[in-house]
Amino acid sequence: MKISLGYGRGRVDFEPGGDFEVVLPDELPAAGKGEIERALYSPIGKGLSGIAGARSAAILVSDITRPAPTHLMLPPLVRLLKETGLTDIKVVFGLGTHRRMTEEEERHLLKESIELPHLQHDVDRCTHVGETSRGTPVEILEDVASSDLIIGTGNIEYHYYAGYSGGAKALLPGVSSKTTVEKNHEMMRDPRSSTGRLDGPVRLDMEDAASIAGLDLILNVVLNSRKEIVKAVSGDFVKAHRRGAEIVDCMYRKAVEPAEIVLTCAGGRPKDINLFQAQKALENAKDAAVPGGSIILLAECSEGLGHSVFERWAREARCAEDCVERFGREYEFGGHKAALIARESLRHDLILASSMPPSQAEMCFFRPARDLEQAIAMARKRQGRSARMLVMPHGSLTLARSK
Repeated sequence: MKISLGYGRGRVDFEPGGDFEVVLPDELPAAGKGEIERALYSPIGKGLSGIAGARSAAILVSDITRPAPTHLMLPPLVRLLKETGLTDIKVVFGLGTHRRMTEEEERHLLKESIELPHLQHDVDRCTHVGETSRGTPVEILEDVASSDLIIGTGNIEYHYYAGYSGGAKALLPGVSSKTTVEKNHEMMRDPRSSTGRLDGPVRLDMEDAASIAGLDLILNVVLNSRKEIVKAVSGDFVKAHRRGAEIVDCMYRKAVEPAEIVLTCAGGRPKDINLFQAQKALENAKDAAVPGGSIILLAECSEGLGHSVFERWAREARCAEDCVERFGREYEFGGHKAALIARESLRHDLILASSMPPSQAEMCFFRPARDLEQAIAMARKRQGRSARMLVMPHGSLTLARSK
C-alpha cells in the first residue's frame, strides 16, 4: 500500500510495509456553495442584525501560518456589513507574536479583497482595556479597540494548549500585546490546557479577554484535509465556536491502540513551515505511541525553528531534563515549545525527517533523519522489525487518544 504525505509544497510517497495501520479521519465532504452566507444569515446567538449604531468595523483575520481561507470569508462578510450601512471597514492581520508578513503573503491571503484597507498587528501599539478574572491585562491593538464593531474570523481545529483554534483566539493572541499573550500563555502549564479541551484556563482566559475587549461576533470555518470548507459557523464567539468544535471532534478525534512506531505528518505548508508550527502534529500523536516508542515527525520546516526564543531555550538546555525543569520554574513565550518537545523526548524516541540541518534537530531533542525512508529505518532498528506502526497522514488535524 502506497501512502502519500504532505511535505512543504509537495508530497512524499512511501510504502510502510510490515504491521501498520493508517489513522484516517472521518472527514465530511466540502459544503455546498453559499455555506459562508448560510452561516452569516443563520447566526448562533448574536448576529450582525442585532448590532445597531456601529459605524466602523475591524475584521480580524489569520496570518500566513494558518490555513483559514480568508479570501473566501471576507467577500460575503463585507457585503453583509455594507448591507447594514457600514462602510468604514478595515482588515487586521492577527499576527500575535509571529513575524510580520510580506506584501506577497498579504496578497496571497486576501486575493480579490486586497483593495480593502488592511494592516498587520503591532504588539507595540496596544491599549489597555481591562483585566481578566485570572489577572491577565487585556491590551489590544489601538486600531481594533477604537472600532465600533470587532469581528473575529479563522478556522477551528485542535490546538495543543487552547484546546481548539478559532473563536476568541482571533483577539487573544491575534491582536494582543506581548504582555497579554505571555500572561495568558503561562497558563498552558496547567494540565487542563490541552488539546481537545474547552475547559482549560488558557481557553477560558481568552474568552474572558474577548468579552472585556468587545469581540462582537465570529465567522469561523471547519476545514477537511483538502482545505475545503465543510462547515461555517457565525455569531456568539463562545456558542458558535462550540458548535464548530463539535464538528472537529466528529471528524478528527480518533481512538487508537498505541503502537511501537507512530509516523505523524504535519500536513505540508503552512503547517510545516517551521518546527514551531509542526510541533502540533507531534502533540496530537503522543498518546498513539507506547511508552518508549518511536514517534517520527515528517515536516519540511523550510523556515527552521520559527521562533527566536524557542531556538534560544533549545540551545541553552544542557539536556532535555534541564529544559523541562526550566519550564517548571520559568515561563517565556517560545521557550514553552522547546520544553514540550523536551518532555516528550523523555517519554518517546523522537525522530525528525525535515530539511533542517541535523544539528538543529538534535538541539531540539530529535534524532535527525535526512528523509522519511531513513527515519522509518531508524525507528525499526530501535523498536524491532516486527514493531507495529501507526501512520497519521493528517497529524496536525487528527487527535489520537489511547483506547
